[in-house]
Amino acid sequence: MTDAEMIDCPDDARQLDRLRAIMHRLRAPGGCPWDAEQTHASLVPNLIEETYETVDTIRRGDMGHLREELGDLLLQVIFHSELAGETGHFNLDDVAREISDKLVRRHPHVFAASVADDSEAVLKQWDEIKRAEKGHQREPFLHGVGKGLPALLRAAKLQKKAAKTGFDWPDESGVLAKIREELDELAEAMEGGEPAEADEELADLMFSVVNLARFRGSDPELLMEAANRKFERRFAAMEQRLADQGIDLATAGLDAMEQAWQECKGALARS
Repeated sequence: MTDAEMIDCPDDARQLDRLRAIMHRLRAPGGCPWDAEQTHASLVPNLIEETYETVDTIRRGDMGHLREELGDLLLQVIFHSELAGETGHFNLDDVAREISDKLVRRHPHVFAASVADDSEAVLKQWDEIKRAEKGHQREPFLHGVGKGLPALLRAAKLQKKAAKTGFDWPDESGVLAKIREELDELAEAMEGGEPAEADEELADLMFSVVNLARFRGSDPELLMEAANRKFERRFAAMEQRLADQGIDLATAGLDAMEQAWQECKGALARS
């Protein structure tokens, strides 16, 4: 079947091939000028945005939009594979083959004779196979962990990986003590008037707070997102309360905003 025929293909089993044909047509001469101009680098913001939009629908349990967002994310894979194919590096089949081979190779307890009876054993085996594949046995233990992740997520991943060696607090009290220590050091650095030192201590404090979240089994990214949503909700309620009093947010002043904030905070807590 030609690309032109495939673009209108109704067969459910051929929809990935249809998507590839559409992408190929968009990039071909006479196709879409915007698509034709894109590069791997120019598409990075799109890839990040589509990833976060997909994550957002999952967190909200919005199954009505999850299929759409997964499609947008899949398009990024198709797009990058098309670009790579044009330069002879690889194509979508190569991408699919590599991940299929990797899944089989890293699940010997399913596809071979290895034994892994629980998730902990599976993850330990996965890490061992991964390090052997990548030749990292002689690299530092944290080599390559979380490359490309946002800093908050990478902090949690680094801490989790380090904890596998036994480098971890025995209980929460040690983590809390470390947070207090870092807070004191931050206050001291700020009093000293050295911005660079204060920034370093602030970073240490943030890293320690992430560690507490990780130690408690909480995802720091999810906690931060929940805090963002709560702040946004309370700020909107404060803005509305001021408006009900005939006060414009831009000219309200800190005292009026603080009073409205506390009133809204109490009202929202009771609702």
